[in-house]
This record gives sequence, C-alpha cells and structure tokens, in this order.
Amino acid sequence: MGVEIERKFLVDHAMWQKLDKPPGVHYQQGYIVSDENCTVRIRVTDAHGFITLKGRTSGITRSEYEYEIPVADGLEMLKKFAKNGTEKIRYRIPLGGFTWEVDEFLSDNEGLLIAEIELKSENDKFEKPEWITRDVTDDMRYANSNLATLPYREWPENK
Repeated sequence: MGVEIERKFLVDHAMWQKLDKPPGVHYQQGYIVSDENCTVRIRVTDAHGFITLKGRTSGITRSEYEYEIPVADGLEMLKKFAKNGTEKIRYRIPLGGFTWEVDEFLSDNEGLLIAEIELKSENDKFEKPEWITRDVTDDMRYANSNLATLPYREWPENK
C-alpha cells in the first residue's frame, strides 16, 4: 500500500531569497477529482508526467499511489479533464537525511512559499532549516487541491 506522511510549513521570504539553492523544476498540476475522501491529480514537468491518487488524511498520513505517465498524455489529461489546478516551481533541499520540497507558487497563488517534508513515520524527528516559519500541516487552505479552488491571492487577508 502506498502511504504519504507529510508535514507542511511556511517559508520566510527574505531568508529564502538569500539561500543558495539548486535549480527548481516547473510543475503544472490539475485535479480531476478533489474531495475529502479522494484526490486524483495530474502533474507535468518538462520531462515527466504523473497521475496520483490520494486518500483521506488521518493525522499526517494518507494513502497515495503515484504512477509515471507520458508527458504528452499528462498535458492532454490536464486540458481535457482537470477542473482546476496550480502552477509552481519546486526546489529540493536535502538536510539531515530528509529532503525538503519547497514550492514557490505562481499565477493566482503567487507570493506563497510552502515547504514540505515527507517522513517515514509520524514520530520521525527532523531538523528544521532556519527559513522555516509556521507549521500549516493542519490548515487545509494550504493543501494544493484547495489552493486550486481558492487561490492564495483570493484569501480575505491577502486582498
């Protein structure tokens, strides 16, 4: 069974801009299904396409199944089937035996920086980089599928 155990954090913009980081990868992603029980996502980069199915979250754990698909198929699925989506640049930062994935959102979510860390168990201890700020794991507004329907720019506090 595929499992995802993940924590999410906001990123300090000023510190992030000063950080020496690897090149990022541009992602387009769209959602075919997105509700509290199931999410079906298509994700495409220049070199890879993926279809991902995610189940309901319990704590910080949920079932996840991800399969590589041809980029051309992914682009066609985004165009034909995705109801909404997000766009971002993702940076992968190794630290302390884990990899932090930092998403710099574009378009309607521009200005949002989220760092995610995937764990092997809910009790894993990990080092937080100095550019990490608030834990938003339990704030569902920051879920990518929710950012696709209610973008960051449209949040009342950001208008």
